[in-house]
Amino acid sequence: MKAPTPAERILVELGISEPKDIDLEAIACCRKAMVRYRPLCGCEAMIVGTTRNAVITVNSQSGPERRRFSIAHELGHWHHHRGQELFCSAGDIGDRRRDALHPERQADDFASDLILPDFMVRPLAMKIKKVTIAAADDIAGEFTASRTATLIKLAQLDRFPIMLVCHDRTGLRWFSPHGRFERWWWPTKRLDSQTYAYEMLFNGSDDGNPHKMPADAWFDFKGADRQEITEQSFRLWGEQVLSILTLPERAIA
Repeated sequence: MKAPTPAERILVELGISEPKDIDLEAIACCRKAMVRYRPLCGCEAMIVGTTRNAVITVNSQSGPERRRFSIAHELGHWHHHRGQELFCSAGDIGDRRRDALHPERQADDFASDLILPDFMVRPLAMKIKKVTIAAADDIAGEFTASRTATLIKLAQLDRFPIMLVCHDRTGLRWFSPHGRFERWWWPTKRLDSQTYAYEMLFNGSDDGNPHKMPADAWFDFKGADRQEITEQSFRLWGEQVLSILTLPERAIA
């Protein structure tokens, strides 16, 4: 079992062991940060602080899951980048394209561990046989988290042979694989027309059911046409589609 992350240590130190007790405003107060809500234009959240105290302002016009992730994201900045003044746009929060050492990615990872800590998510994940949209939504509801954040956490647990792949009309935006996938299981940059993600982006399909298909619809390694995967896709904001790809067990190193 991996060592607890900084965010998970905060939860343990506060005696928080159930999803319903992850009160982010109370946690922020314990970290000497006050949370307030205001309508913000072009900005999801911001934090202004000294070396001791901070004020986190969150866009009151965002949904509850988004507001929670924004608070946790700013607490990540407060932990890693204290003393700086930071403005986080919608594009800054949750952008998986950034390197792991980028300040915004560090804040995102902190937020994920604070809202969806491994030691609480893993017991729930053990009860599901495969990752689907419905299964992710059930877990997301327990933590008042978004579907996307929950799916990313499930992929990172390394329990399921899944890969998350996000595309827009220009091509691949980001993907989040199982940590031990063989390197050739890297998705192609352009969507194949036989994928359901393509149908959603370019033809307006709303078919979000799981579908089996040849792996060469998503991957271009030799022999991909002889492998079978399962795709389940759904729309994100801003003309994006996120796909859950369930791969064969042999894809894991």
